[in-house]
Amino acid sequence: MLTRIKEIANNLAPRLVEIRRHIHSHPELSGQEYQTAAFVAGVLSSSGLHVVEGVGKTGVIGELHSTNHDDRVLAIRTDMDALPIQERSGLEYASRTEGVMHACGHDVHTTVGLGTAMVMSQIADELGGKIRFLFQPAEEIAQGANWMVEDGAMNNVAAILGVHVFPSIPAGSVGIRYGALTAAADDLEIMILGESGHGARPHEAVDAIWIASQVITALQQAISRTQNPLRPVVLSIGKINGGRAANVIADKVQLLGTVRSLHPETRAQLPNWIENIVANVCNSYDAKYQVNYRQGVPSVQNDYALTQLLQSSAEEAWSSDRVQVLPEPSLGAEDFSVYLDHAPGSMFRLGVGYKDRIINHPLHHPQFEVDESAIITGVVTLAYAAYKYWQSK
Repeated sequence: MLTRIKEIANNLAPRLVEIRRHIHSHPELSGQEYQTAAFVAGVLSSSGLHVVEGVGKTGVIGELHSTNHDDRVLAIRTDMDALPIQERSGLEYASRTEGVMHACGHDVHTTVGLGTAMVMSQIADELGGKIRFLFQPAEEIAQGANWMVEDGAMNNVAAILGVHVFPSIPAGSVGIRYGALTAAADDLEIMILGESGHGARPHEAVDAIWIASQVITALQQAISRTQNPLRPVVLSIGKINGGRAANVIADKVQLLGTVRSLHPETRAQLPNWIENIVANVCNSYDAKYQVNYRQGVPSVQNDYALTQLLQSSAEEAWSSDRVQVLPEPSLGAEDFSVYLDHAPGSMFRLGVGYKDRIINHPLHHPQFEVDESAIITGVVTLAYAAYKYWQSK
């Protein structure tokens, strides 16, 4: 079966490159993936899948039925949205939309999902169960997975697989990670409330800007002294709003940031930990404060058995020297984790780096590029893993 899957995939390779370049040239932002969704639905329909559009607002589901009457489903999830970045790759098929770019590889993800569906549609009679392809919108704003789940995308799903490009390893390689793959990502807003005054008489005011700087410093210092270094926490303040004029002491400052963590126990205590530090600083200088901590997506925790399935499938397909067990997780976030509240799952890293380049630009970079030979690696790995999943049931 592996030989057959590879043969089908290789025959589809030119078409898949065309698909990827079309999607790359026409990127759409989160929640606005109308053209992409219509294109995906058309490809799925022409491959004989049962297609449902408008799932999770702009998402698409393609379902492949087998002769098996088992109601359980294996889901394969890929995402479709792009980023608000002006592309500077210089490619012939670069983005035609001003200020929007597929800088996170979702064009590759979508193509791999379509390619896997196209391959598996040709071996549907030999599958042991149903496969549901989820083409998700709005991953970049961490909303799309929730939208899809709310619309029933995970109904009857017994397991789910996912893929994410990884420019740090070369095309043709696969990265496997057991346990934590990505971090939980939470949003933080801190309001520092002081008292305004003349810039020449700071002792008569409560300087919210100065106190805000003390809060930022205290938080960063406290991480290194009070958090377990084996359970990392990253707190980054990315935006500061405050002040009215150069000679006026600010009475209000807003701090906006992100908090990343890997362990649920650590994450649970972070809101109180942050508020205590903010309170101690503000109380020392007679300022008031407000802390708004909003939990975002949890950490992706790969299921052990499904990760073994991905590893063995990749090793059989490409040899063990092209499969890396990644030693470290990423502190980036992925709303694939939302699906894992409903079924076990695993996501693998698809190498897309050019072997002969000194620099492969990272994700979210305006010059990010991928070696398109990776598409077939992703398709064969997913298709064979899906086949093996049902053969083992």
